[in-house]
Amino acid sequence: MEERGNVVFLEPDYAVTGRVRAVSGISPELCYQCRKCTSGCPLTFAMDYYPDQIVRYLLMGLEDKVLSSATIWVCSSCETCTTRCPNDIDIAGLMDYLKQQAHARGLVRPKENLSYAFHKAFLDDIGRRGRVFETGLLQRYMLSSGAWKAKLSDGTLWEEVRLGLALLRRGRLPLRPRGIRNAHEVSHLFEKPPASSENTMQSSAS
Repeated sequence: MEERGNVVFLEPDYAVTGRVRAVSGISPELCYQCRKCTSGCPLTFAMDYYPDQIVRYLLMGLEDKVLSSATIWVCSSCETCTTRCPNDIDIAGLMDYLKQQAHARGLVRPKENLSYAFHKAFLDDIGRRGRVFETGLLQRYMLSSGAWKAKLSDGTLWEEVRLGLALLRRGRLPLRPRGIRNAHEVSHLFEKPPASSENTMQSSAS
């Protein structure tokens, strides 16, 4: 980074993209900013930075800026960006990687990010029993995100309670969770890799 007067000049920082490539296998440095990812994304209206900007910030070494953005959580992984990229960069996969990094570094909290709160409640449910228990998922999401307070104040909470009762009467909202066979195999997917593997990936990226 170089400052000239009031202008800040940034130079590419390939250490960040090197770590991304080593861990995820995705190469952000192949991006030449054609912006096809952004022009095809259906959710840019809700993003603070566009997908092409996220990639550019990574190239500039602004990793904290990217990991603290709302964009990575707004992304729905529809893979339109990945399909449109002329250099075959898996941008949807890159967004998933950035979510994982933001979570691992403690840069996001459920009550500050509703998307993250839902992601966490959903994945915790999958890791626990191998499938989603919708009734429990809703309860955990409401409590962890604090969304119930906003819904209580604007009156929409009671609308959702009435909807839930209607689903319950029709047998569409189970009261007891159901598991799957060999749920431990799914739980195994959520286990952290050994420290030696993480160290190996970090050293290969540096």
